[in-house]
Amino acid sequence: MTVFLTGSPTRFGEPFFTEDNGFLADVKASLADVTGGLPPRVLLVSAAPDDLGFTESVLKGMSECIWKSGIETAEIVMLDRRNAFDTAALVRRAQWIILCGGHVPTQNKFLHEIGLKELLQGFEGVIMGCSAGSMNCADNVYSHPELPGEAKDPGYRRWLKGLGLTDIQIIPHFGQVRYAVVDGLRLFEDIAFPDSIGHTFYTFPDGCYIKIKDGKPTLYGDAFAISRGGMRHISEENKSFNFMNLIFISPHFPATYWHFCAGAKANGMNVLAIADTPWDNLPQELRQNINDYYQVRNLEDYDEMYRAVAWFAHKYGKIDWIESNNEYWLEQDARLRTDFNVPTGLHSDRIAAVRNKSEMKKYYALGGIPTARQIKGAEGYAKVSAFARKTGFPLIAKPDSGMGASGTTKILDQEGLKAWFDAHPQNYGLYVIEEFITGLLVSYDAIFNSKGEPVFENNTVFPTPIMDIVHDNLDTCYWTNKTVPAKLAAIGRKTVKAFGVVSRFVHLEFFQLDRDREGLGRKGDYVGLEVNMRPPGGYTPDMMNFAHSSDVYQIWADMAAFDEARKPQGEQFYCAYASRRDGKVYRHSHEEVLERYGSALSLCDRVPDALSDDLGNTAYIARFASRSDIQPFFDFVTALS
Repeated sequence: MTVFLTGSPTRFGEPFFTEDNGFLADVKASLADVTGGLPPRVLLVSAAPDDLGFTESVLKGMSECIWKSGIETAEIVMLDRRNAFDTAALVRRAQWIILCGGHVPTQNKFLHEIGLKELLQGFEGVIMGCSAGSMNCADNVYSHPELPGEAKDPGYRRWLKGLGLTDIQIIPHFGQVRYAVVDGLRLFEDIAFPDSIGHTFYTFPDGCYIKIKDGKPTLYGDAFAISRGGMRHISEENKSFNFMNLIFISPHFPATYWHFCAGAKANGMNVLAIADTPWDNLPQELRQNINDYYQVRNLEDYDEMYRAVAWFAHKYGKIDWIESNNEYWLEQDARLRTDFNVPTGLHSDRIAAVRNKSEMKKYYALGGIPTARQIKGAEGYAKVSAFARKTGFPLIAKPDSGMGASGTTKILDQEGLKAWFDAHPQNYGLYVIEEFITGLLVSYDAIFNSKGEPVFENNTVFPTPIMDIVHDNLDTCYWTNKTVPAKLAAIGRKTVKAFGVVSRFVHLEFFQLDRDREGLGRKGDYVGLEVNMRPPGGYTPDMMNFAHSSDVYQIWADMAAFDEARKPQGEQFYCAYASRRDGKVYRHSHEEVLERYGSALSLCDRVPDALSDDLGNTAYIARFASRSDIQPFFDFVTALS
C-alpha cells in the first residue's frame, strides 16, 4: 500500500495535479506499480455522504482534475450514502482510493459506519487523502474546530479515531488557514498551538505532500511542525524531510533527558523509548514526548534490548537513530547500532577508543594532542615503579574503562604505590596509571554534525577536580564560561577530528597547565585528559542553556533531524554551580541564599541521590554578567558556621 497525504493535490486554483515537488510523477509511478501501466479503477470516498449536490460536484471536479493531469482511468466511482451498502465490493475492486475533502467529523462518522478501516486491511493499491481525507487517515485524528460554533462548543470532539493508516496528524492548506479565525480564536496560536502539547501536527501549503511507502513516510516540499506550543520550519520547497525513527534508551534518567525526546518530536522524529519503568510511572513530560514505548525488565539484558529494538523495527521500519546520550549505555548503544545497521552514531568497532583510557592515548597521539604519560596497571608493580622513576610522584590510578571519579586514587609515593597494588591483587590490570599534572580542569563541550563541524560549543571550568570533591566530601563549585577560548576551541575540534567522531554531543576534558612542562606545553596550554562521547553530566546541560540563553537539548535534536543547529543563542552569561551537603552546618541559611541571589538564581534543586557524590545534595545555579561575581557566590553558599 502507498498512501499520499495532501491538503490538495493541486496548487490553489489550478484544475490539475501539481508537478511541483515531484507529486504528479510520484502518483503516476505508484499507480503503475499497482496496475502494470493500465488505467486504474478509482474509488472516491465522500466527506459529505448525505449531501448529494456537494458529492456530485466533487465527483465531477476530481474526475476532470485526474484527466487533465494526464491520468487515464478505467472507471471512477463515488462512494456515498447511495451505494454504502456495497462498500466492501467497491473497495475490493478499487486500485486507487481517494478520500475526498470536506468536514472532518462528518467524513469520520461515515468511515466508521461503512467499516472502511477494516476493509482496508491488506489493501495493495494507492490511497490518496485530500484535506479531511488526509486527516482521517491518522490513527488518532486531530479534528480542529473549523465551522462557526465548534471552537466554543464544549461538546465538540477534537480527537477522533481514524483509519489507522498512519500516526501522522496534519493541518492542511497552510497558505489559506495560517491566519484563520474560528469563533474569535486564531486557529494556530489559540487552538492548534495549545493542543500540540504532547502532540505534533504537520502543516504545509497545497502542492506539498507526504508519501508513505511500506510504512515509511517522507514529506516533500515546504512544511512546518507544530509541537510544544510552537511551530518550527522543517522542510523547504523542492526538498524532502524524512520522518526518522529515533530509539531513545533510558530517557527517564537523568530526569532532564526527556528534553531530548521533546526536541526530537518537535522536529518530526518518531520518538520510540525503551526503559525498565512501567508506563504509568514515567514522568508526564516524557510520556507526552514519545510516540511509542517498550518496557524491559532489565536494561542490561542485551537479549531483551535486542527484542525491543527488533519490535520497533518491525512496527516502524528502518531505525535511523539509537541513542541514550549516557556513558553507562555507550557500549550497548553501539552494539545495538551495529546489529541493526543503524548508520548514525558509534559502532562496536569504535567503542574501545572512546571508553578505554589506554586506547584514547593512541588517538590523541594521532592528532598530535599532548597528554599525560601513562602505563597500564597490567604491566605490574616493577614496570609501574620504573615508570614512576621517570615521571616522579604523585601518580593517578584510574579504571581504564569508567566514568567520573569512581575508583580513582592519587598515589603520593613509592610506599603508596606498593599499598595500591596490595589493595588490588585481583584487578590491578583493569587500571591505568598516569603522571600527575597540575593545572585548571576545563571541558570543551560541543555538538558536532555529520560533517564533523561544531554546531554548538561551550566551555566549563572546574576549579576543584571532581576526584577531590568525591574523596574529601567537598562542596561542588564550578562554572560555565560566556565564550570558549579560541585555543581551547581549536584543540577541542582537533581532538574530535582525531577520534573520527561525527553526529554527537561530546564532553572533552583538558588540563590547562599552570606551569611549563617539558613534553606537554607551556603555561596556559591545554593537555588532553579524557574524551566522553555524551553530554556532560548532572546539571551542566541546563547551565549551558542558562549561560547561552538557548536550548542544547533542542540543538542536539536539530542536529539529529536536520544536521544543523536551528535554535539561536541569546544574551551570554557566566553560569555558576554551588552545592551544599547534608550534615554540614552553613553560615547562611537557605532563605538567606534565596534573598541574596534570588534575582540571579536560575535553578535551586534537590540533587538526586545517584548524583550526590559528585554534585552535593542541594544545588544552587546562578548566572552573572561578570565573572567577578562568581567567587563571592561560591563563598556565600558554601561558607560553614
